[in-house]
Amino acid sequence: MAGRRITSLLSFSSSTATSVPSFGRYSIWGRGISRFSTAVAAEEPITPPVQINHTQLLINGQYVDAAAGRTFPTFDPRNGDVIAHVAEGDAEDVDHAVAAARKAYDEGPWPKMTAYERSRIMFRTADLLEKHLDEIAALETWDSGKTYEQSANVEVPMLIRIFRYYGGWADKIHGLTVPADGLYHVQTLHEPIGVAGQIIPWNFPLLMFGWKVGPALACGNTVVLKTAEQTPLSALYVSNLLHEAGLPPGVLNVISGFGPTAGAALASHMDVDKLAFTGSTDTGKIVLGLAAKSNLKKVTLELGGKSPFIVCEDADVDMAVELAHSALFFNQGQCCCAGSRTFVHERIYDEFLEKARARASKRVVGDPFKKGVEQGPQIDSEQFKKILKYIRYGIESGATLESGGERFGSKGYYIQPTVFSNVQDDMVIAKDEIFGPVQSILKFKLVTNHPKHLDKKKKPLSLALIDALIDNRNLDEVIQRANSTRYGLVAGVFTQNIDTANALTRALRVGSVWINCYDVFDAAIPFGGFKMSGNGREKGIYGLNNYLQIKAVVTPLKNPAWL
Repeated sequence: MAGRRITSLLSFSSSTATSVPSFGRYSIWGRGISRFSTAVAAEEPITPPVQINHTQLLINGQYVDAAAGRTFPTFDPRNGDVIAHVAEGDAEDVDHAVAAARKAYDEGPWPKMTAYERSRIMFRTADLLEKHLDEIAALETWDSGKTYEQSANVEVPMLIRIFRYYGGWADKIHGLTVPADGLYHVQTLHEPIGVAGQIIPWNFPLLMFGWKVGPALACGNTVVLKTAEQTPLSALYVSNLLHEAGLPPGVLNVISGFGPTAGAALASHMDVDKLAFTGSTDTGKIVLGLAAKSNLKKVTLELGGKSPFIVCEDADVDMAVELAHSALFFNQGQCCCAGSRTFVHERIYDEFLEKARARASKRVVGDPFKKGVEQGPQIDSEQFKKILKYIRYGIESGATLESGGERFGSKGYYIQPTVFSNVQDDMVIAKDEIFGPVQSILKFKLVTNHPKHLDKKKKPLSLALIDALIDNRNLDEVIQRANSTRYGLVAGVFTQNIDTANALTRALRVGSVWINCYDVFDAAIPFGGFKMSGNGREKGIYGLNNYLQIKAVVTPLKNPAWL
C-alpha cells in the first residue's frame, strides 16, 4: 500500500479476500462476530494497545500547556468514555504558534535549507511513520471510530505515501526562463508563501494532515495546524515523528482547540500568509470571510458534497451494487465524497435495489478493533443524533425504508446501515449532506422525445453519429438531476459504453469522475470540487500551487549574443 499506486480506499470490502494486519507484538483481535448482532455492540470494548503520550500543544518544537491552562476531553465513540484530556488552545496560543512559525520562516534554517535536505527529512518522516504504523493506526481508530483494518491497511499507508511523494517533489520545484520582446533576461521564481495556517477535519485526521502538511513543507513553508476537537491525538503523535526526523523547531506547530476560538483566530490572523481548510461548506464560508476581512490571505477550501453515483442500464449490477455500498458506507458514511445519491436506470432498478438491501443487511457493525468489522460508531453524539434525525425525515417525506433506520446496540454511537428507495430529488435526504450510513436510491429513465432532426429514417448524418447523439440525449435527465445541487465534489459513473462514459464525464459539474470504480485516491491525483464544494486542489503537482507564489525577475541585457 505504501508503493506507487494506492488504487482504492474501497478495496478492503468484506466481499474481497484480504490479509488482516496484526499489531506486531500485540494480538488484540477478538473472536469472530455475527452480522447485525446487538450483543456484539454491548460487549466491553477492546483496550487499544497504545500509549497516549502527547496531549499538549506543539509550539516551537516543544509540547506545552495551553496559555490559559484549559483542557478538553476527547471521547471514545464506542462508548462515550473519555480517552484523554487535551490542551485547549485559543487565540493567545495561536499567536504564540504563528510567532514561532514566522521566526522559523524569516530566521530559521528551513526555507534556507537546500531542497534536497528538506526532501531527506520528509523521507525520514515516512520511514518513521512506517515504523510506528501500528501505534498510529490504533490512535486513529480509538479517537475516530473507524475500523482498525481501514486505519492500518489504507490510511496510514496513504499518509506514508504522501510524505514520500512530496519529499520527492521538494527538489524539483523551479521557475522558468521566459523570452521577452526586448533586451531583457526574464525568469520566474517559485517561492514559498511563508506561514501557512491549516485546519483539518475529524473524519480523516491523518490523511488531511498529510494532504496539507506534505506540500506546504516541500515548498519550504512553515505551518500552524489546528486539529479537529473530536480527533486531536493522531496529529499530535505524528508531529513528534517529524521532529524526530530532523524538522527544525517552529516549522510545524499544532494547536488543538475549538473552531470559534482557535480556528477563528488562525483564519483571521494578520501574520498568516495562506490558509487551507477542510470541513463543511457553511464553516468554509466563515473561514473565507475571516481571511478576507483580515489580510486577504490566499485560501483553499475542500468542502461538502452530495455526490451522484450513476448506474446505467448496461452496468455490471453486482459490481455496481458492491461499489455503491462501499461508496456510501465507507468510514461510517462520514466522507465528503460519499456517493450519497445513487441514480439507477429504471430497467435495472428493482434488481439493484434488492441486492443493495441484501448487502446492507449483511454489513458487519461493531467494535472497530475487532477483526472482520466493516462499520464502527459515528464520531460523536451530535453526529449520531443528526443522522437519526435525517432518517426520520426520510420516512416522514415518503421514502421507503428498505433496511436499518435505527440505533445499533445500546452503547456508543452505532447506527444500522440504512437504505431508502423511492427517493425523490426534492426530499431533504436527497439534498442535504447527511454524513452517515444512509443510502438513497433514486430511479432515472430514458428520454424518448428526440428532436426530429435526429430521426434515423431521414439519415442527415451518419448512423453512428446519430446513435451517439441520441444516446447522449437520453442522458439529459440524469445529467440535469445529478447537477441540481449546490455541491460539485465527485461523481461515479457505471457503464460499459465508452460514449456514455465520455458524455457523462464532460457533463457532470464535479472535480472528479470515477468510471466503473470509486474512491480511487493516489498521491498524484488532484482532489477538489466545483461550485460550493470548494476551490483549489489538493494532492499531486496541483497541490504544490497552493503553497507557492510566482515572482517575475527582469534584468536588462547589454549586447546579447542571442535573444
